[in-house]
Amino acid sequence: CEAVLSAPLFSDMATAKLLQAGLASTGFFLVAVLANQLAIRLAREEAVASSSQAAARTQAQVNELVIESLSVGVLVVDPHGVVRNANPAAQIMLMGEAYPQAAKLLLSARPSWSHLSDLVTETFALGQALETETTIDNEDRPSQRLHARTRLTSRGGRSTGLCVLFLEDLREVEARVRTEKLASMGRMSAAVAHEIRNPLSAITQANALLDEEVKDPAQKRLTHMIEQNAQRLSRIVDDILNVARAQPVRGDGTTPSLPLDAMVRQITLDWLRQNPAKGVLGVHLHAPAAMVEFDPEHMRRLLVNLLDNALRHASGKPSSIRVVTQPSGADHSKLSVWSDGQPLEASVMRHLFEPFFSSESRSSGLGLYICRELCERYGAQIAYQRVRLDQLEGNEFFVSMPNGHPGQQPMQQNLSYAGGESRPFSTRFSPTLGDPAPS
Repeated sequence: CEAVLSAPLFSDMATAKLLQAGLASTGFFLVAVLANQLAIRLAREEAVASSSQAAARTQAQVNELVIESLSVGVLVVDPHGVVRNANPAAQIMLMGEAYPQAAKLLLSARPSWSHLSDLVTETFALGQALETETTIDNEDRPSQRLHARTRLTSRGGRSTGLCVLFLEDLREVEARVRTEKLASMGRMSAAVAHEIRNPLSAITQANALLDEEVKDPAQKRLTHMIEQNAQRLSRIVDDILNVARAQPVRGDGTTPSLPLDAMVRQITLDWLRQNPAKGVLGVHLHAPAAMVEFDPEHMRRLLVNLLDNALRHASGKPSSIRVVTQPSGADHSKLSVWSDGQPLEASVMRHLFEPFFSSESRSSGLGLYICRELCERYGAQIAYQRVRLDQLEGNEFFVSMPNGHPGQQPMQQNLSYAGGESRPFSTRFSPTLGDPAPS
């Protein structure tokens, strides 16, 4: 009887245990499923985070590269005037050279930066972007005219307490404007040249008729001077038109060759007659056998432009301007014009041979540009470098020009200065630097 009564009781306990085991197993299974789903989601989120982090790093590198390569200066300044970051262009504008980013820089550290410091302070005070034009007076280099503008950083419409200061060199801006005007200047030059050619033709014809009538040698000399200068003016008009058009590279043997040393000597003598440079110019000719492919009038314009440029920047001391010729390899000759002027700024060097760019307000900015165009026409190359000559630092513009081809006939032409009496070439050159020896 007791066995019969205990059987249901044992069955209930077994059922409860089985139910408990089943519920526990189901719970563990659900936990395992949830853990697996969480692990999958975590792996997916980790992959997305890694991808976003890689994209952020790439974007940061791109932004840093773009900011570093900008010609516009960018500075990040806090409310205390401390420069948190600055790209190389801004560093060069402020300091003249790049400095380590770890170095702290205060806009109030120098009196010449006071305008920039005041601009940033006013931007924080007003809470809005500002802009102005200012000048930085440097002690060891020329002053810089800058266009400065500020922007406040913000997140969610609220300021984050940083100011971004943009600096732009006004000479760079003006250079871009001048370059954009070049196309319209080219079109205008054609019309101007046409207007010049009409009266020039009338002058030439009238001078030819007058030359037939006059008999006096002095009057003949005057008509000859008019003819020479009219021809030169006509060539200048042609050159201005040619500069506006793409020119084929010469140097193929069709240009008659010139004696380089004799040509340089004659041009420097003519230049000395017109400029107060006695004792300042030194001529050193080391290529007596060099025959170069260059038009005589173009060679004259090239060298005169370089000499005029050197005279503007030289100190005026004896031999502060040097003209040197020398062989350059087997197939080229080198003509260089050196002066003891101050080093050129990086912003000026970038635009040396661009049209209408000049560091002086009274200069047209076409001299070096025309020099480059004339050199390229004959396969020559012009460049600038800072070199030491006789223990003196100076600026050198040098031209590497190809020598005449074998069998080419040298040009026979009177290269004397128009308006003066004809003088033959002398083959005697000054053996040392100094004034050219008279012929």
